[in-house]
Amino acid sequence: MRILRDYHSVPEECQGLVLAIGNFDGVHRGHQAVIAEAQKEADRLGVPSGVLTFEPHSREFFAPNSEPFRLSTLETKAAHLKWIGIDVMVALKFDLEFSRKSAEAFVQDVLVDGYKVAHVVVGYDFIFGHKRQGTTVILAELAKKYGFGLTVVEPVGEDTTIFSSTAIRECLKQGDPYKAASLLGHWWEVEGEVIGGDKRGRTIGFPTANIPLVGYHHPRLGVYAVRVGLHQGTHVDWINGVANFGKRPTFDKKDVLLEVHLLDWEGDLYGQKLRVAFVDFIRPEMKFAGIEQLTAQIAEDEKIARMILSDHSNRQTKYADKKVHS
Repeated sequence: MRILRDYHSVPEECQGLVLAIGNFDGVHRGHQAVIAEAQKEADRLGVPSGVLTFEPHSREFFAPNSEPFRLSTLETKAAHLKWIGIDVMVALKFDLEFSRKSAEAFVQDVLVDGYKVAHVVVGYDFIFGHKRQGTTVILAELAKKYGFGLTVVEPVGEDTTIFSSTAIRECLKQGDPYKAASLLGHWWEVEGEVIGGDKRGRTIGFPTANIPLVGYHHPRLGVYAVRVGLHQGTHVDWINGVANFGKRPTFDKKDVLLEVHLLDWEGDLYGQKLRVAFVDFIRPEMKFAGIEQLTAQIAEDEKIARMILSDHSNRQTKYADKKVHS
């Protein structure tokens, strides 16, 4: 998969493609429906399929001090797009200048002059252009004016739930990553660099990799069964683990940290980037009377995590397992 960060001087082999456009935060099943339509149309026309997204997320740009909300970073988004077979990912820089483009300027500059699109696919709620003035109706008029095709995908869901980033965030807030995964179509995962900690886990037999969740939506505080992705060149090895996301009240800590213990694995992870996929919730975070009580509970958490991760229905079948380079 090619990754492009601009719409000027687009390589010829990346022009004339079918583009699915949106933020695609989390690349959930609703997003996948939009992308699948783009792939279907690209196959019909015999041209590359592409996804156009924005970095940072427009909401992040306009409200930088708001509560973290993202479900995926650019890199994990790219990994999932590669996983589902997209040919070209376009991640345009969203800044003040770009935010001032009118709806028509966006279409002309980016889609027509830049990528020379053959066809565009968007979701039913797609909004674009300065002050969010562009709608799917306006996009249809511009598609006719500039001579490219357009498909607008209606909302998709399951039972009474529409697949949406909002619904997924609510699942995670409630401590239900398993339900979140059913809406995503893959386990929810985060990525971050391992930092130094108190090394207290080593002294009680449960060493942890400590990862701050920067920019991500915060799930419910507590203990989770997880799988940890270790980058090995272009491949990712997934290791079973148990993680605590919380403030560590037993030690009177206040900052929120993700602490991950890898099962049946030893090694130095400081400074490495890890991917952590949340499989299921084990228990809420608790304050313990002392180290002995905490150690006994961690041992029990590990047993439960092993049981969850050994369940056939939780097998590692829904991961993007390749690291993507631009």
